[in-house]
Amino acid sequence: VTDVGQMTFIATAQALDEEMRIRIERHRMERPAHWRTLEAPLQLAEALEVARQQGAEAVVVDCLTLWVSNLMGEHGEDLSAIYAAFDALCSVLKQYPIPAWLVSNEVGSGVVPAFEMGRLYRDLLGELNQRVASIAGEVTVMIAGLPLFLKSIAGAQS
Repeated sequence: VTDVGQMTFIATAQALDEEMRIRIERHRMERPAHWRTLEAPLQLAEALEVARQQGAEAVVVDCLTLWVSNLMGEHGEDLSAIYAAFDALCSVLKQYPIPAWLVSNEVGSGVVPAFEMGRLYRDLLGELNQRVASIAGEVTVMIAGLPLFLKSIAGAQS
Protein backbone atom coordinates (compact mmCIF):
# COMPACT_ATOMS: atom_id res chain seq x y z
CA VAL A 1 0.00 0.00 0.00
CA THR A 2 1.51 3.29 -1.06
CA ASP A 3 1.39 6.44 1.00
CA VAL A 4 -2.11 7.81 0.43
CA GLY A 5 -2.41 10.18 3.37
CA GLN A 6 -4.28 9.30 6.54
CA MET A 7 -4.41 5.48 6.56
CA THR A 8 -6.65 3.54 8.89
CA PHE A 9 -5.90 -0.10 9.61
CA ILE A 10 -8.95 -2.12 10.67
CA ALA A 11 -7.89 -5.22 12.58
CA THR A 12 -10.26 -8.15 12.99
CA ALA A 13 -7.95 -10.37 15.06
CA GLN A 14 -8.63 -11.15 18.69
CA ALA A 15 -5.92 -12.17 21.16
CA LEU A 16 -7.68 -15.30 22.37
CA ASP A 17 -4.40 -17.01 23.31
CA GLU A 18 -0.74 -16.17 23.82
CA GLU A 19 0.30 -17.11 20.28
CA MET A 20 -2.28 -14.76 18.79
CA ARG A 21 -1.33 -11.99 21.21
CA ILE A 22 2.28 -12.27 19.99
CA ARG A 23 1.18 -12.26 16.33
CA ILE A 24 -0.97 -9.18 16.86
CA GLU A 25 1.87 -7.36 18.59
CA ARG A 26 4.27 -8.25 15.75
CA HIS A 27 1.80 -6.92 13.20
CA ARG A 28 1.42 -3.70 15.20
CA MET A 29 5.18 -3.21 15.22
CA GLU A 30 5.36 -3.77 11.43
CA ARG A 31 2.74 -1.12 10.61
CA PRO A 32 3.78 2.50 10.08
CA ALA A 33 3.46 4.39 13.34
CA HIS A 34 1.30 7.12 11.77
CA TRP A 35 -1.45 4.69 10.72
CA ARG A 36 -4.59 4.82 12.85
CA THR A 37 -5.85 1.43 14.05
CA LEU A 38 -9.43 0.41 14.71
CA GLU A 39 -10.21 -3.00 16.17
CA ALA A 40 -13.32 -4.61 14.74
CA PRO A 41 -13.55 -8.32 15.46
CA LEU A 42 -17.30 -8.32 14.65
CA GLN A 43 -18.57 -4.88 13.58
CA LEU A 44 -16.60 -4.48 10.36
CA ALA A 45 -19.15 -2.46 8.39
CA GLU A 46 -19.47 -0.04 11.28
CA ALA A 47 -15.67 0.26 11.59
CA LEU A 48 -15.40 1.21 7.92
CA GLU A 49 -17.91 4.01 8.51
CA VAL A 50 -16.04 5.17 11.64
CA ALA A 51 -12.76 5.26 9.70
CA ARG A 52 -14.35 7.41 7.01
CA GLN A 53 -15.94 9.72 9.58
CA GLN A 54 -12.58 10.10 11.32
CA GLY A 55 -11.01 11.39 8.11
CA ALA A 56 -9.31 8.29 6.76
CA GLU A 57 -8.10 8.75 3.20
CA ALA A 58 -7.64 4.99 2.75
CA VAL A 59 -8.33 1.83 4.72
CA VAL A 60 -6.75 -1.60 5.08
CA VAL A 61 -8.89 -4.39 6.53
CA ASP A 62 -6.89 -7.34 7.89
CA CYS A 63 -8.57 -9.73 7.54
CA LEU A 64 -11.84 -11.17 6.31
CA THR A 65 -10.61 -14.67 7.17
CA LEU A 66 -10.52 -13.96 10.90
CA TRP A 67 -13.68 -11.88 10.68
CA VAL A 68 -15.69 -14.86 9.40
CA SER A 69 -14.18 -17.01 12.15
CA ASN A 70 -15.18 -14.38 14.73
CA LEU A 71 -18.72 -14.26 13.33
CA MET A 72 -19.01 -18.03 13.61
CA GLY A 73 -17.67 -17.90 17.16
CA GLU A 74 -20.27 -15.27 18.03
CA HIS A 75 -23.25 -16.67 16.09
CA GLY A 76 -22.46 -20.37 15.68
CA GLU A 77 -24.55 -21.79 12.87
CA ASP A 78 -27.02 -18.88 12.88
CA LEU A 79 -26.56 -18.18 9.19
CA SER A 80 -29.08 -15.35 9.20
CA ALA A 81 -26.87 -13.34 11.59
CA ILE A 82 -23.72 -14.14 9.61
CA TYR A 83 -25.34 -13.23 6.29
CA ALA A 84 -26.67 -10.01 7.82
CA ALA A 85 -23.08 -9.06 8.68
CA PHE A 86 -21.98 -9.96 5.12
CA ASP A 87 -24.83 -7.84 3.70
CA ALA A 88 -23.90 -4.88 5.91
CA LEU A 89 -20.25 -5.07 4.83
CA CYS A 90 -21.10 -5.32 1.14
CA SER A 91 -23.58 -2.47 1.41
CA VAL A 92 -20.89 -0.20 2.85
CA LEU A 93 -18.29 -1.32 0.31
CA LYS A 94 -20.58 -0.64 -2.67
CA GLN A 95 -20.67 3.05 -1.83
CA TYR A 96 -17.36 3.48 -0.01
CA PRO A 97 -15.84 6.77 -1.17
CA ILE A 98 -12.18 6.09 -0.30
CA PRO A 99 -9.71 3.35 -1.31
CA ALA A 100 -10.04 0.19 0.76
CA TRP A 101 -7.80 -2.86 0.64
CA LEU A 102 -9.34 -6.01 2.13
CA VAL A 103 -7.09 -8.95 2.97
CA SER A 104 -8.48 -12.47 2.89
CA ASN A 105 -7.24 -16.02 2.50
CA GLU A 106 -8.31 -18.67 0.03
CA VAL A 107 -9.17 -21.72 2.12
CA GLY A 108 -11.14 -23.67 -0.49
CA SER A 109 -8.15 -24.88 -2.48
CA GLY A 110 -6.88 -27.35 0.09
CA VAL A 111 -8.13 -30.49 1.74
CA VAL A 112 -11.84 -30.64 2.48
CA PRO A 113 -12.22 -30.10 6.25
CA ALA A 114 -13.09 -33.26 8.17
CA PHE A 115 -15.64 -31.56 10.40
CA GLU A 116 -18.96 -29.94 9.55
CA MET A 117 -18.07 -26.56 11.10
CA GLY A 118 -14.82 -26.51 9.13
CA ARG A 119 -16.70 -27.10 5.91
CA LEU A 120 -19.23 -24.41 6.83
CA TYR A 121 -16.37 -21.99 7.55
CA ARG A 122 -14.72 -22.78 4.21
CA ASP A 123 -18.01 -22.26 2.38
CA LEU A 124 -18.88 -19.01 4.17
CA LEU A 125 -15.44 -17.50 3.60
CA GLY A 126 -15.55 -18.54 -0.06
CA GLU A 127 -18.95 -16.93 -0.46
CA LEU A 128 -17.81 -13.71 1.23
CA ASN A 129 -14.66 -13.60 -0.91
CA GLN A 130 -16.82 -13.93 -4.03
CA ARG A 131 -19.20 -11.21 -2.90
CA VAL A 132 -16.41 -8.78 -2.05
CA ALA A 133 -14.58 -9.58 -5.31
CA SER A 134 -17.73 -8.81 -7.30
CA ILE A 135 -17.82 -5.32 -5.72
CA ALA A 136 -14.09 -4.64 -5.88
CA GLY A 137 -12.48 -2.76 -8.71
CA GLU A 138 -9.33 -4.83 -8.35
CA VAL A 139 -8.70 -8.34 -7.06
CA THR A 140 -5.19 -9.74 -6.60
CA VAL A 141 -4.20 -13.16 -5.30
CA MET A 142 -0.73 -13.48 -3.81
CA ILE A 143 1.02 -16.81 -4.32
CA ALA A 144 4.58 -17.22 -3.05
CA GLY A 145 4.78 -13.43 -2.73
CA LEU A 146 3.89 -12.91 -6.38
CA PRO A 147 0.71 -11.11 -7.46
CA LEU A 148 -1.79 -12.79 -9.73
CA PHE A 149 -4.18 -10.12 -11.01
CA LEU A 150 -7.69 -11.55 -11.29
CA LYS A 151 -9.57 -8.31 -11.89
CA SER A 152 -8.49 -4.74 -12.48
CA ILE A 153 -10.32 -1.46 -12.98
CA ALA A 154 -8.71 -0.89 -16.37
CA GLY A 155 -9.21 -4.49 -17.38
CA ALA A 156 -5.62 -4.53 -18.67
CA GLN A 157 -4.46 -7.30 -16.36
CA SER A 158 -5.98 -10.72 -15.88
